[in-house]
Amino acid sequence: MLNLSFTPFPILESNRLLLRAVTVDDVNEIMELRGNPETMKFIPRPLVTSPEMALEHIGMIIEKIENNTGINWAITLKGNSKLLGVIGHYRIKPENYRSEIGYMLLPEYQNQGITSEAINLVLDYGFNVLNFHSVEAVIDPENHVSAKVVEKNGFVKEAHFLENEYWNGKFLDSVIYSLLKRNFIKKNY
Repeated sequence: MLNLSFTPFPILESNRLLLRAVTVDDVNEIMELRGNPETMKFIPRPLVTSPEMALEHIGMIIEKIENNTGINWAITLKGNSKLLGVIGHYRIKPENYRSEIGYMLLPEYQNQGITSEAINLVLDYGFNVLNFHSVEAVIDPENHVSAKVVEKNGFVKEAHFLENEYWNGKFLDSVIYSLLKRNFIKKNY
């Protein structure tokens, strides 16, 4: 079984991105990100409608890092500390050497390759530092954009679960994509 430690917090960077810790200073951006019906369209979680709710979400992110049960980064452009999105290994199964990756990006920064670039950094860290054997992405089958992003990054469709999650009065499907460490090819951004 993996023995994980996120201390000191790992800062990841590519040519244009810097992935840093999410802090309470990101409260407005977290509220904008998780309070936007468009960015939350395929995420079965309540909209963040207040600074207090955003701070609770940030607190959950920090707690997972402190407990070594998950790690999330703020996606920023180098030279600008504004949070554009969040990415991370949301659910880690150390007994299976596997994690679930998740990501969100503010709408004005989408379609610029930022998500793929951030995924590449997080996968490299997961496979080559944390020693994961595989990483999965759980996607709403209607979220075609996210499916394309993970496929572009080497993930393959593993399963389609019918009505396996209940949210807001209806049952939702989930599609699982995965990537094995041996199939990961690091891209240089």
